[in-house]
Amino acid sequence: MTFDTLVEAPQLREAIRRLGWTVPTPIQEAAIPVARTGRDLVGIAQTGTGKTASFLIPAIERQLDREGLTTLILCPTRELAQQVAADGRALAQDAHLFVGEIVGGVKFGPQIRDLRAGFDILVATPGRLLDHIERGNADLSGIETLVLDEADRMLDMGFRPQIEAILKHVPRERQTLFYSATMPNGVHAMALRMLKDPEWVTVTPQGTAASGVEQTVYSVRTDRKPALLVELLEQTNWEQVLVFTATKSGADLLVARLKHAGVDTTVLHGDRDMKERAKALHSFADGHVRVLVATDIAQRGLDIEGISHVVNYDVPRNAEDYIHRIGRTGRAGATGTAVTFLAAAELGAMKDIERLLGRTLPRLSLPGFDYENGAADSTPPRPVATMNRTGNRFGTRNTADLTPEQLEQLLRVG
Repeated sequence: MTFDTLVEAPQLREAIRRLGWTVPTPIQEAAIPVARTGRDLVGIAQTGTGKTASFLIPAIERQLDREGLTTLILCPTRELAQQVAADGRALAQDAHLFVGEIVGGVKFGPQIRDLRAGFDILVATPGRLLDHIERGNADLSGIETLVLDEADRMLDMGFRPQIEAILKHVPRERQTLFYSATMPNGVHAMALRMLKDPEWVTVTPQGTAASGVEQTVYSVRTDRKPALLVELLEQTNWEQVLVFTATKSGADLLVARLKHAGVDTTVLHGDRDMKERAKALHSFADGHVRVLVATDIAQRGLDIEGISHVVNYDVPRNAEDYIHRIGRTGRAGATGTAVTFLAAAELGAMKDIERLLGRTLPRLSLPGFDYENGAADSTPPRPVATMNRTGNRFGTRNTADLTPEQLEQLLRVG
């Protein structure tokens, strides 16, 4: 099957050719014909398989015969919303449709002006959109198609109340599309309430990792994780590396350590404002920095071509999060490598991941790092020290100013 058999509008066909798409992915081949009929749909497919185009293409094609805002797409994060909107603008360029985004972290003024000017297709995060609705800035009375992208993530992030509030302003007679990589009980129940006789399209079983991703695990003591990452970056030809940490503070400390070792690095997490997050993404995507350290804010919707390696610096507690993380590499048929740093305290979480995958991942180790052959993997006694007004135990305002030994101590006790 080709896109010419899936798409009728010549403007869309030309945009797809310009983007270099030739053969539809399985989720696109299965979901686009259903979405074009106007029927409700639940689409389940692993990350990096083209879910976004599978709902954008029919939405844009339908919009060609409409005027005003008729399609609303809700996303859990600003980054995902911006990515979906960018894809929509690329597809709708020849159709001269206004694809806009309403997300948090930016000023209200420009968004109010855009809403008043009018969108054809709106991509939004639930919280900010609800703010505009309550202020009388957004009119959703003409919505014919509602899309929930990464529905499971939106429930994980506590967006259920906002979604239900938004639904009160959307017509009952509409098409509703649910897209997700997983379908936990909460999402399944919400889908049954919101959708009418939906078509269920599942192209890969839940817990299926992208076939082009090589997965390995390094055994390492907790206190040696930063040194192991530096060692691997120095010894290998890893080109564009996305590193996931469990906490925002851990991400900041790791970035400081990498910069001290001379590695071009930037950071992405929820404490960064929108401008900082956009700058970090652009620097990484453009190849100006080699490593992007991020929390799980980047595990969904971060669609950057050429990510060669994903590193689970901390083993995710939720096994399904592992699938989403490693899906940032090996996208759309490409190949990539996922590396997990496994400390002794994380063995239980790793077993859950391997149970979901249905196999045991190969273990690797480097001399001096392996917790099985080195010192015990336990937290050392916390040193007697007090925090000063500059923000850390060593009296500096920036962790990048610390020596490697001081950083090691912060990483152990912080």
